[in-house]
Amino acid sequence: MAEECCSVQLIDGDGGFNVGGVESFMKTVKLAECGLSYAVVSIMGPQSSGKSTLLNHLFKTNFREMDAFRGRSQTTKGIWMARGVNIEPLTIVMDLEGSDGRERGEDDTAFEKQSALFALAVSDIVLINMWCHDIGREQAANKPLLKTVFQVMMRLFSPRKTTLLFVIRDKTRTPLENLEPILREDIQKIWDGVPKPEAHKETPLSEFFNVEVTALSSYEEKEEQFLEQVGNLRQRFNQSIAPGGLAGDRRGVVPASGFSFSAQQIWKVIKENKDLDLPAHKVMVATVRCEEIANEKLASVTGNEEWIELDEAVQHDVVPGFGKRLTAILEKCFSDYDAEAFFFDEGVRTSKREQLESKLLQLVNPAYQAMLGHLRTKTLDAFKDAFEKALARGDGFAAASRECTEAFLAKFDKGCEDATIKQANWDPSKIRDKLKRDIEAEILSVRTAKLSELTEKYEKQLDKALKEPVEALFETAGDDTWPAIRKLLNKETKVAVSGLESDLAGFELDQAMVDELLSKLEKYARSVVENKAREESSRILIRMKDRFSTLFSRDADSMPRVWTGKEDIKSITKTARSASMKLLSTLAAIRLDEEKDEIENTLALALVETSKTGAIKERGMDSLDPLASSSWEKIGSEKTLLTPVQCKNVWRQFKSETEFTVTQAISAQEAHKRNNNWLPPPWAIGAMLVLGFNEIMMLLRNPLWLAFIFVAYLVGKAMWVQLDITGDFRHGFLPGILSLSTKFVPTVMSILKKLAEEGQRPNTPDQQQRGPGMDSKSFTNGVYNTSSSSSSTSSNVTSSDGAPDISSPLKQ
Repeated sequence: MAEECCSVQLIDGDGGFNVGGVESFMKTVKLAECGLSYAVVSIMGPQSSGKSTLLNHLFKTNFREMDAFRGRSQTTKGIWMARGVNIEPLTIVMDLEGSDGRERGEDDTAFEKQSALFALAVSDIVLINMWCHDIGREQAANKPLLKTVFQVMMRLFSPRKTTLLFVIRDKTRTPLENLEPILREDIQKIWDGVPKPEAHKETPLSEFFNVEVTALSSYEEKEEQFLEQVGNLRQRFNQSIAPGGLAGDRRGVVPASGFSFSAQQIWKVIKENKDLDLPAHKVMVATVRCEEIANEKLASVTGNEEWIELDEAVQHDVVPGFGKRLTAILEKCFSDYDAEAFFFDEGVRTSKREQLESKLLQLVNPAYQAMLGHLRTKTLDAFKDAFEKALARGDGFAAASRECTEAFLAKFDKGCEDATIKQANWDPSKIRDKLKRDIEAEILSVRTAKLSELTEKYEKQLDKALKEPVEALFETAGDDTWPAIRKLLNKETKVAVSGLESDLAGFELDQAMVDELLSKLEKYARSVVENKAREESSRILIRMKDRFSTLFSRDADSMPRVWTGKEDIKSITKTARSASMKLLSTLAAIRLDEEKDEIENTLALALVETSKTGAIKERGMDSLDPLASSSWEKIGSEKTLLTPVQCKNVWRQFKSETEFTVTQAISAQEAHKRNNNWLPPPWAIGAMLVLGFNEIMMLLRNPLWLAFIFVAYLVGKAMWVQLDITGDFRHGFLPGILSLSTKFVPTVMSILKKLAEEGQRPNTPDQQQRGPGMDSKSFTNGVYNTSSSSSSTSSNVTSSDGAPDISSPLKQ
């Protein structure tokens, strides 16, 4: 390894430049042959911070490392130089003596400043080694050193971009993304505060330096991870002078052959500049020691069992006495810090105490917030229960909400006092405001639900009170239908509005909202009627046919009509259609505002009184169809249920579908007339009288024939009635013949039997006194008692010797 890296002391501990050693090094590594293809890397940082160890692992050098078992002491004296092994291009690595070493003492820090300035002057890349826990320190983070270096560098040299690679050692769990901005901000502040020559007044930091930050794990505790991270960092030094590499700007780079002379001259200039110095050693020691004490006290609180128990308990529920217990823990921590740091610099001591206080409060703040969160949640839950119970008791909504809100906000304030930490000036007002908003939101939610329940209650009441009665009124539509509906609507609306207004009194709503709710209820009542009207109008054709069928097919006593020929079908049809037309006019528009219209007259003129309009057209007078329109006069579209054109179409369909009923009635009436008219036409009767005159005269001259014909007529009439020929033939000719064929013989036998019985019965005085009427009744009881006819006539045949009368019932 020694032969490959060729380490050599460039500057000894007394500041002497090793010219011979540098020349020998250049020959060994053949630096002169590289031209501009080489890079210089140096490292600076506190003593015993692991600079040499880092370089040995990063570049495979063999710089001397500190033996931890022999104690912490200076290992590297002066500035050492070596070649990075297996790195392209050739890379010169310089290991600087650590700053803040006890070997040089408190007052001899000039060499530290000079070596750091030299490294910045000759190097392309400067590694600044620092501990992770030192970030933010004034001394340990090398900020005073950098400030001095910036000032002198601008005064001595022209601008050259040097890469400052801050290596954060022993990285903790704090993300690098959170540490890097702090470093960059500190560097920028140093740059902004450095007095600059006139030529560089406006020159930005990026003209001189490229700042990079990386972090490494602990070498002692996490060696494998450390080596892996160093291996990744080593890759960045390969081809470091290429565009975009770590070497940065290559302007002003000295050729490799002149490196020795150039470095010697730069060191000479720096060595003669004796006015450079760093802040006093006392301040630095105070900074380091106070930081250590503060970290010890922070660790003691973090590991405090009481704090651990308190923090764990507050994550699940409210902890009584939380504020007092936590205040006591913090008070002990601060008092211990003040006792141990009493003799250090007051400014540093106070600054570190403030940092400790900030870290401790940052540590306990999540627990405090959790405490307030539990307190807010419990208070809100308790409020909900109490508010619900108050409403269940019947308390007024507004009064219950007001009393519960005041009581539970006071309870929350008391809980916040118990959770207050003396050292923290934290204001719980935001949590209180959130609780108040939650309570108000809960009240609003409950109020909305209650108002919705009330509204729904009265809407259901209106539905029940309006829907069925309105439907019934529409079924019997007439001139008083809409007035009756308006009266019903006003009555039920008034009852519902009065009830709702009474129930709203406990909410203490503003009058505008009350009016709005009442107005919505009134509109709802109106909408119930309007929707029912629209529903009925959609079934208008069915309703009209039902109305027509009822009036046409039933008489005034609601009995089914029997078309006997005496009814005036035309008049009945006109009456039924007029009633259907009235139903159509009733459901043509919504009439809830007592506004008069001409819908009924228009429909009557256009649909029912067609004879008048037809007469006008026959006389040649021009007449427009009053239903040839899409709107009614004085009726808005929102109130229109059926337009004139729709009414006309409905009427046309109604007439076509009821025409069959009328035709059937006419046919039934004519059939009834035909069935009950057995006489031939008058002309036939006249013809028979003229043509049969001789036969008639023959019958009149021979009484026996006349008697025979008369007896035959009576028997035939009795057979006609007994067989019910008319009823049988109503079902058709063939069914009538079949029916008569089955009843003819039994009927004849029954009549002959009765005649035989009457002929054998002795003639008694009682029978003579009863006369023909009683005999007729007897015969009727014997023969006609099964007849379905409602009326009959009797003809009597009386013998000359007082034989019994024979009575035969006849169909009227």
